[in-house]
Amino acid sequence: MHLEGSCHCGKVAFSLEAYAPLPFMRCHCSICRKTQGGGGFAINLGGWKKTLKVKGEKHVQVYRARGAERGEAKKRSSLRRHFCGRCGSALWCYDPTWPDLVHPFASAIDTPLPAAPAHDDIMLAYKASWEVLPPKGKGDRRFEEYPDLSLADWHETQGWVGGQPPKRGKAKAEAKKAGRKAKSRT
Repeated sequence: MHLEGSCHCGKVAFSLEAYAPLPFMRCHCSICRKTQGGGGFAINLGGWKKTLKVKGEKHVQVYRARGAERGEAKKRSSLRRHFCGRCGSALWCYDPTWPDLVHPFASAIDTPLPAAPAHDDIMLAYKASWEVLPPKGKGDRRFEEYPDLSLADWHETQGWVGGQPPKRGKAKAEAKKAGRKAKSRT
């Protein structure tokens, strides 16, 4: 799915092709919360790095957090959080450990995103004490740390393959079949 995004002040705009465009995974770790998530979490999507096109690149800055959550206070994360140096808007994350992938923040996307049928709340062991989780809906899952499925695998359980929505008529059957497959892995 083609996505376009931008910062608040308009100095940075970007586009990319997404393989995982549903905004379903809410990360509650302190790094995401403090660098992007005003509501207590951040939502990243999945895209292909080679398709990322940026206008206003001179305004893009990068932040690399130090990993305090796992007792490694001095170790710098390989994840690079890109943001607008003028207005501070979080734009996307990139980690050279996975050089083909880029993860735009859902909050920076201007393209209308499809609604997620369910949500995963992750890194709950690190959520802010003031944050109250919404009631758990049908299909919602919660994890103290990392989830059992990747962005791509979760999308597949919903019938999305290669960033494309399920074909009409087949959607429910494919999602049900993929859900059983994912369940058998856990």
